[in-house]
Amino acid sequence: MSTKVLLDSKEIDIILHRLSCQLVENHGDFSDTVLIGIQPRGIAVLKRLQTILTTEKGITNLATGQLDITFYRDDFRRRDEPLQANTTSIDFILENKRVVLIDDVLFTGRSIRAALTAIESYGRPSDIELLVLIDRRFSRNLPIQPTYLGKQVDAVNNEKVLVKWHEDKSKNAIHLIQKNN
Repeated sequence: MSTKVLLDSKEIDIILHRLSCQLVENHGDFSDTVLIGIQPRGIAVLKRLQTILTTEKGITNLATGQLDITFYRDDFRRRDEPLQANTTSIDFILENKRVVLIDDVLFTGRSIRAALTAIESYGRPSDIELLVLIDRRFSRNLPIQPTYLGKQVDAVNNEKVLVKWHEDKSKNAIHLIQKNN
């Protein structure tokens, strides 16, 4: 198995700041917008963006939530072991809000499809956008594309994109792992 660093901590930080600028440009003061991280890995991206938006961009009324898609997945009953559910925390009304779904890696699009189905349980947003840190553009099974994109990666099926977050920001990294056949 070989590992290649796609992005180091400095590059990740630059991308997160760029994405936060794009969000501010498109959503202003976020009065009609909510950010929702997809459990489990989208939460780490959401928290980092939330920190940038509130401390550096001065956004004071930022509504954020966490969405668990476990029971909405199309492979829910196809696994040998039962899936472990995470928690959903959406304590605001989504009706007529602009929703930005956040995840770390866009792969086949199936998780996003599950998130779109799950969101319906919480109201009917006026608009739904997608923000991803990494887009594996050659792996899509569904016609889903991100609105906000950190970086596109050309990864084939025997490769995995792994996002590693650490409390020490200088150790954050995104790796491309190639499995030996």
